[in-house]
This record gives sequence, structure tokens and C-alpha cells, in this order.
Amino acid sequence: MAGKAEEPVNEQAVATIYGNMRADINQVYSKITELEMEVSEHSLVINAIKPLDQSRRCYRMIGGVLVERTIKEVLPAVQHNKEGLEMVIARLNEALEKKKKELADFEAKYKIRIKKGDEVKDDGSKKEGSAQGVLVGPAGAAEQN
Repeated sequence: MAGKAEEPVNEQAVATIYGNMRADINQVYSKITELEMEVSEHSLVINAIKPLDQSRRCYRMIGGVLVERTIKEVLPAVQHNKEGLEMVIARLNEALEKKKKELADFEAKYKIRIKKGDEVKDDGSKKEGSAQGVLVGPAGAAEQN
């Protein structure tokens, strides 16, 4: 956020700010993924206990302590937690879109282009492939004689 208040003075400062912006986006992505896994787990629990008798005993982990309750008590709490997680994910997705837009604006402002690592590797493999073709050619010709 400090990058908005003052203009970067050199390429290194721009690169640092850009790297920080990308790191922020990656953190939000990983948090969204983590929360989506928790929502999935909540759904599995809900689907598993919903058809069961409401007076049946079940156990719930609360702050590292396993507590005995009934399905009637636990099911609404698990559903409420799942809804809360889904709301947090929605807010994180909004924040992610905002950060991606800021990053795109920053890239446009400073004309940032990313070199793909794959492009460099592809060029190297093409050279290796042509070198291997040259080695295979004479070996194949020697076998035919």
C-alpha cells in the first residue's frame, strides 16, 4: 500500500512492489483454497449426519476438546459454520479480484511483461532435440550398411 502513496524511484523499487503484489495475490489464493477445503469437510459431515436419528450421540471437536452432543445440537452449528466460511470465501474472492485489477493496472503503468520460464526451456530442448537427431542419423545409416 505504501507504493500507492509515493512513486517508485527505480526499476528495483518497481520490481519489489510488483513482487509484493503478486505475493499478496498468492496468499489470498491459498487462503481461499484452504477455506474451500474446510467447506468441503463441513459438507461431508452434514451429509453424513443429516439422515441419522436426531437424538443420536455424536462428538464435536471444540477448541481441541472432544465434546459429546446430539445430532440435533451439532447439525445447526455445523451448517452455520459452513455458511460463515462461504461468506468469508466470497469476501476473499472480491478482494482477490480487486488485487488482480490493481496488479493489471500496475503492469500497464510500468509496462511490465513476464518472461515465461517455459519459453526458455523449450528453446533449450529444441537444441537438444536437433543435436540428438544428428547423432541418431549416422547411427541409423551405419546399421543399414
